[in-house]
Amino acid sequence: MKRFILNVFGILLFASIAHGQSAGNSNDFAALPKPKAGVELATFGGGCLWSMSEAMSELKGVNKVISGYAGGTTKNPTYGQVATLTTGHAECSQIYYDPKLISFAALARAFFFAHDPTELNRQGPDEGSDYRSIAFYRTPEEKNILLNMIKEIDKSKHYPKVIVTQVVPFTMFYPAENYHQGYYRLNGDKPYIQEVSKPKVMKFRKAVNGQLKPEFQK
Repeated sequence: MKRFILNVFGILLFASIAHGQSAGNSNDFAALPKPKAGVELATFGGGCLWSMSEAMSELKGVNKVISGYAGGTTKNPTYGQVATLTTGHAECSQIYYDPKLISFAALARAFFFAHDPTELNRQGPDEGSDYRSIAFYRTPEEKNILLNMIKEIDKSKHYPKVIVTQVVPFTMFYPAENYHQGYYRLNGDKPYIQEVSKPKVMKFRKAVNGQLKPEFQK
């Protein structure tokens, strides 16, 4: 469904150029800022990057979230390339956070509530390995946190099926095109956002309400 919508987006973008209108830099890759002193990074993928990036950005202690691609081998992939399932990448969100305000463990727990980690190579209507559930670790401690959390959630029976999230070492994150950044908030009237993304974000808010920034605690 989302790929169809983005194909339509591409057609409309081409049409605007054909009529002499500037397309701006929406298809350029977003900048990937270096973390400032005292800021750490976490990278997760859980289906469509639009809803995942929005959900994680609403947490206290999160300063910035960049939508992009990780987990594959192709350098600087485009959305179109990732969608072909030949790059090995998943749609992901890179999170810039203050560890004094939110821990990696808290981020990881929020991640497991921001999507369905029991679905293999899909999330809802979106199918393919680019929509797989994947969590990256940068240290042995982060790896242990993720693996222990999976065991804990499985034991709690929070989900009727076991978690299938890949837990892998972080290697590289590639920022997505500019039009993907902040897409959820900028395109709230779009059918996909209303029908697929918004219910995920609302469910997330309910699950981790106490960890949200004040403006999202509704």
